[in-house]
Parts: sequence; structure tokens; C-alpha cells
Amino acid sequence: MALSEHEQKLLAEMEAALAADDPRLVGALSGKARTRQASRVLAGFFAVLTGLAVIVAGLVAKNTVVGVIGFIIALSGAFTAISNFSLRQMMGKNTGTSSGKNRSPRWSDRLERRWDDRNNQ
Repeated sequence: MALSEHEQKLLAEMEAALAADDPRLVGALSGKARTRQASRVLAGFFAVLTGLAVIVAGLVAKNTVVGVIGFIIALSGAFTAISNFSLRQMMGKNTGTSSGKNRSPRWSDRLERRWDDRNNQ
């Protein structure tokens, strides 16, 4: 069932108001809001899958060098995915800046603080 011209105009006005009010929500709902960090996590995941496929190919071919290369590919992909994975930033909930007091502490910052606390006691 098609919308009337009045309904289409009203819907376009509502979409424009929503886009002006919350552009991040519009981007997330339209599927266009992938951050650079999310892209790196996705690339790391695919590198892990590619590395595992190369490992299996090396096993089938009974070629150790191919298996080692596959392991290196999978390991680098896992490192890339894990080092760029931050659920809070990928979901768009990090509103602080990348430096200063507004920055949320990363897990490495918390580990360093705990290490310093242990050494200072």
C-alpha cells in the first residue's frame, strides 16, 4: 500500500528532523556508521579465517612452510582484531576525547595502574 503525498511529505520531514537531531542514530540505523576501529576488527577476523585456511592447506599439502605462514597470518589477524576491539567505542558510547580527563581508561591503563600500585607498596 503506497503512501499519499501528504504522508510522504510528513515522513520526509520526520526523517530530516531525526537526522538533524541525532545523526549517529540515523547512521547506525541505515547501516552506514562503521567506524575505522570496527573495520579493523572485521579485517582481523577475516585474516584469522584466511590464516586457518592456509594452515589447513599446508596440512593437506604436507608442507610445513605453508602451515607456518598460515599461522603467522592467523596470529597477526588475531592481534589486529584484539588490539582494536573496544565494545564501548564500536557501539558509539564513547563520548570522551582521546586525551585528557574525559577519556575513559583503557584496560592497559588499568593494568599499568595496578602494576604501579603493587610496586609502590
